[in-house]
Amino acid sequence: MTTTHDRVTDGPATDEALRARFQPVFDRIAEGAVAREKDRRLAHDEIALLREAGFGALRVPVEHGGSGASVTQLFSLLVDLAAAESNLPQALRVHWSFVEDQVAAEPGPDRDAWLRAIADGTLVGNAITEPGVGAVDHYRTTVTRGPDGLRLNGEKFYSTGSLYSDHILVAADLDGERVSVLVDSDAPGVVQRDDWDGFGQRLTVSGTTTFTDVAVDESRLLGPGYGAPGRTYATSYLQLVQLAVLAGIARRAADDITAWVRARTRSYTHAAADLPRHDPVVQQLIGRLEAAAWSSRALVLSAAADVESAVEVGDDASLDRAELSTSHAQAVVVDLVLDATTHLFEVGGASIVSETLALDRHWRNARTISVHNPVLYKLRSVGAHLLNGDDLPYAWSAGNKTSIAAPATGRG
Repeated sequence: MTTTHDRVTDGPATDEALRARFQPVFDRIAEGAVAREKDRRLAHDEIALLREAGFGALRVPVEHGGSGASVTQLFSLLVDLAAAESNLPQALRVHWSFVEDQVAAEPGPDRDAWLRAIADGTLVGNAITEPGVGAVDHYRTTVTRGPDGLRLNGEKFYSTGSLYSDHILVAADLDGERVSVLVDSDAPGVVQRDDWDGFGQRLTVSGTTTFTDVAVDESRLLGPGYGAPGRTYATSYLQLVQLAVLAGIARRAADDITAWVRARTRSYTHAAADLPRHDPVVQQLIGRLEAAAWSSRALVLSAAADVESAVEVGDDASLDRAELSTSHAQAVVVDLVLDATTHLFEVGGASIVSETLALDRHWRNARTISVHNPVLYKLRSVGAHLLNGDDLPYAWSAGNKTSIAAPATGRG
């Protein structure tokens, strides 16, 4: 496995260097995307490729063994990864927020240890949302104090990425206060199930995690009070990961259908040309799909610049700007990508719906990722903010800016 020392450079990597380093990895991941989709084969091997290449440490400073990439560079690469395999950026969504919080934490030995662990391949998943009455302001999952210390009990769903991760960030209740704890994914009492049954994004391992009397070290308690609703860059940051996934889906869909049309020889008696690739109607649709892919990426990167400012500055104005930018981009990107992944089928007859091609996965994946934080509610919040000065929809932050006790030596 590549070590942190193998990746240290004289400074943050350039766009060109990052593309040269990671595109071959993305290409390898893309080769098996359709087969994984059909077989529901979890992407453990692909996650291993990303670990070895240092992808999880893009934002880690160079002096700690990372790439020192900017927020905007990260999101550009997330679009590229999503084009190769749309499940993976979503599976790593909370990991990126956790890393961001470690980068922002006060300097010290614990922060340094976490950054180096991440540079060595450590990944962090999440167990935040839970079934039933659990909501953004209350959890049935609890942390309790007893004679043998802290114990975690409860059940979570949408534990996205945790089966691929070394640690799990868990939202819970402690004596009526909302807290977060960080537990090892292989700790006694932790049971994970890949029972996510959505029709899209099937390999994000967004299933159930149960915690039964899991011992929690006091140093891994991020609270009390931590994780309460408030002004944070995390909400726009996490939303933008989902938009990067959509932009990547649009890119792959446009590339797939362009290649399919280019090789197609069968046309129709009422078509305008003998070959589909010479038909102006088909050409127009390909242009439409390409425009959707390009525009989606441009919107993601535009919003990423505002999120980067929120991360670096963190004042109310920059946080509001990031929240508005990602909300506006969400409203447009969702429609662009759903339209593109629906209309791509217009260029062919019945053969285009062959399961061998698996082109339906683009719409299914886009439809699934787009219902997270539904646009319907987000736009109402934006409208209320503009009309009446209501607060923007800041929500629970997945991370914090305080130091967390150092991980055990070695990855995980």
